[in-house]
Amino acid sequence: MTASDVIIGVLAIGEVPKDALKVIAAHITGYLNLNTEILPPLKHPSYAHDPRRQQYDAGIILSTLETTLIHDQEKIIGVLSVDLFVPIFTHVFGEAREGGKYAVVSSYRLGGMSSSRKPISPQSLERTAKVALHELGHLFNRVHCQDSHCIMHFTGRVEDLDKIPPYFCKYCAAALPKL
Repeated sequence: MTASDVIIGVLAIGEVPKDALKVIAAHITGYLNLNTEILPPLKHPSYAHDPRRQQYDAGIILSTLETTLIHDQEKIIGVLSVDLFVPIFTHVFGEAREGGKYAVVSSYRLGGMSSSRKPISPQSLERTAKVALHELGHLFNRVHCQDSHCIMHFTGRVEDLDKIPPYFCKYCAAALPKL
């Protein structure tokens, strides 16, 4: 398989600004030299809402994508504007299963993208694209990296995310599939 054979899908789940999808696709193409395709959007994930936490369970969304969707793309990044969580964290910017096909990314805590009708700040777009690259790394079997200048470095705070460049360190890049 070569890079020209691989297509990464970018999928809005609920209301997501089209610019966010375009920027994520451009980052994937630019930093990983992979083709991207923006897919038709899915409905709001009300099925994953946890009324006690007033957040959306990222694991439930991933499980739903894994069991109900079939696409021709190699990997798919689902993009949401709702607040995501996994049970062990108060929130997550994104979630993926290592080696899986689907990942989810939320712009909710990244600043300024709560709906498709509001203006989007360049900083919010950059943050969302970084999270998408990070989650795509997990889909390609990369784990968290100790290098604080690698996109695979764990970040739980927006301030830390802002410090990380949108690319992989030489070790993580070398471990990515040779596409």
